[in-house]
Amino acid sequence: MSETTASTAPAASAPVVASVPVVAESATARGRRARLALKGLQILLALFYVVASALPKLVAHSSAVESFDEIGWGSAGMYTIGLLELAGGIALLIPVLASVAAVSLGALMVGAFITQLTVFDGEYAATPLILMVPLALIAWARRGQVPGGGLSRP
Repeated sequence: MSETTASTAPAASAPVVASVPVVAESATARGRRARLALKGLQILLALFYVVASALPKLVAHSSAVESFDEIGWGSAGMYTIGLLELAGGIALLIPVLASVAAVSLGALMVGAFITQLTVFDGEYAATPLILMVPLALIAWARRGQVPGGGLSRP
């Protein structure tokens, strides 16, 4: 009887051991896809902030000039916000700065949201709110890469 028990024990444990690497491989592939998706999101947001948001301010496009005149900040405010958006957009592409850039751009979007509500009667208030969601995701996902250690996880 002991021979029968000895021969079935390894057979029962073999499938369990064989299934473990399959789970690990799928988690690795899933993690790789998640990292690629996050990097793609960072690139899209960087392009948005540099091309669609900062560039019109930095070249003094008429729509940007009118908006900042209505706010009361004039060209100095327009160029300052444009430079902040340009710096944030570029920093989103630098791994050690991505989290800090996302938090900084998120803070800028809070200001944009408040400005949209108070000065422009909420006409485009949804835009900064929508942008805060992927920025928060990037800030959270890249938090372990904060320069100088920061609040990184162990």
